[in-house]
Amino acid sequence: MKKIVVSLAVSLAAAGFAPIASAALPVLAAPAAQNTLQTSSDSTAALLDKAVAASTSGDKAGTVKALQAGTTALETEAKSSTGSLKDKLLAQVGNLKKLIPLAQSGLLKGDVLQKAVSLAKTALGANQIEKLMGGGNLISKVSGLTSNLNLVKTGLSALGGSNASTGNSLVTTALGGLSKLSKGGVVAKAAEPAVKGQLDSVLGFVKGIL
Repeated sequence: MKKIVVSLAVSLAAAGFAPIASAALPVLAAPAAQNTLQTSSDSTAALLDKAVAASTSGDKAGTVKALQAGTTALETEAKSSTGSLKDKLLAQVGNLKKLIPLAQSGLLKGDVLQKAVSLAKTALGANQIEKLMGGGNLISKVSGLTSNLNLVKTGLSALGGSNASTGNSLVTTALGGLSKLSKGGVVAKAAEPAVKGQLDSVLGFVKGIL
């Protein structure tokens, strides 16, 4: 048996197969906290978008149902937040709640709902970005930060005007910085301080318009 094992080892070596040490294989931990944050913001935004879509199609019952669910989800997000955007997020919750009776009576105009939802999504995305920036390095959070920056960008784009132009420019700059972080290694570490500054600029802008 010993001869067979030795012979097999020699044959594998001759064929170009080198033994692989299990310790050399990195074990990657799943970013559970980041995934939870992302799933939460995605589902809340989806509910608000569903309300807009229902309103556009003239579905009053669908609008009310989605708006109520989206507002409740946003309020849950706001109440669980401990950051500087908590009050901004709660203000958007208040604005959406005021629209529910109008939706129930069929008097809610689509453009009014669209603007309210856009502001809510902007606040939601910014709040999630602030949470993700709250601890540890940013390199492991590129996916969540990118997704929420795009959520902010979507909200700003729907608002239009100079705010949309200025805000989207800041978001685009931050997205460019995150692309450097995704490369990892020395490049990512060197870029991280600048990216933090870019993200802070986005958050500062959002706070200013809400």
